Amino acid sequence: MLYKRHPQLDRQGGLLHLLSIEGLPKAVLDRLLAMALDEEDPPPSLQGGRVFLWFDEPSTHGRASFEAAARRLSAEVIDVAPSSASLLDTVAGLDAKAGDMLVLRHPEPGVPVLVAAHLPPQVHLVNAGDGAHEDPTRGLRELCTLRRHTPGFADLTVAIVGDLLHSGAARSLVHGLTTLGTAEVRAIGPKTLVPADMAHLGVRIFHSIDEGLRDCDVVVGVPMSEASVAEALLPSAREFLGCYGLTRERLGSAKPDAIVIGADPAALGAGQRSIGAQPDLDIAVCKAVLRSLAGEVA
Repeated sequence: MLYKRHPQLDRQGGLLHLLSIEGLPKAVLDRLLAMALDEEDPPPSLQGGRVFLWFDEPSTHGRASFEAAARRLSAEVIDVAPSSASLLDTVAGLDAKAGDMLVLRHPEPGVPVLVAAHLPPQVHLVNAGDGAHEDPTRGLRELCTLRRHTPGFADLTVAIVGDLLHSGAARSLVHGLTTLGTAEVRAIGPKTLVPADMAHLGVRIFHSIDEGLRDCDVVVGVPMSEASVAEALLPSAREFLGCYGLTRERLGSAKPDAIVIGADPAALGAGQRSIGAQPDLDIAVCKAVLRSLAGEVA
């Protein structure tokens, strides 16, 4: 029954694929975070193995982070070149064998699930982002940041502000926060950019940024996507920033010692902390995922 309920897991509860944060048991999430935050150099657990990188859309840090992680674990890295072939024809042409791993980023939601269903047995897939659905490793990075800089999730109020409709990373973060028992998760944005199903995930929805930020321990900013303008969900990025930009005045509603991710450090209050780019943590998360898929246990 475990395998049927959690298709990302094998029958022993080990990680078979990383398709989404949604549906992962808390124990698996805790294990991934522990592995990512372990500062000891891991063994070359992928020695003799291969990691295929298949990116069908640009990614600012994703490809570089996975490539660095795979090489540090002694794997051979193989780029999957853009092709006019169908998805399943491309999968068939990989010549993947048991123990190999495929890191896939695609703009269409659900494509990693489709591809994983057509991989040979014991070939593992990592979803490096499938459009607005999820971006699991980005979500894991933010969860690692909070585990590193806070006493724990149980007492946190976390606000995610901005274009949640188009952000797979934000959706992954929401699933991770709720699974790890975060006291309160808030989604803040205009009605057109906050998915209605967020409320069913145990998230409190706010359309007033001042109310939503009140007494928050953590604030995560999500930028407006080009798709929101193209779909006329808001007139312009300027209007979005005017209504939902993280300014010093607005962040004053959060707690004086709040952690803020994705905002201009100049906008923070004196006791608030800004967390910016973390390339080392990006690589650590990718290594943790690959190691877990290889069967390592934290």
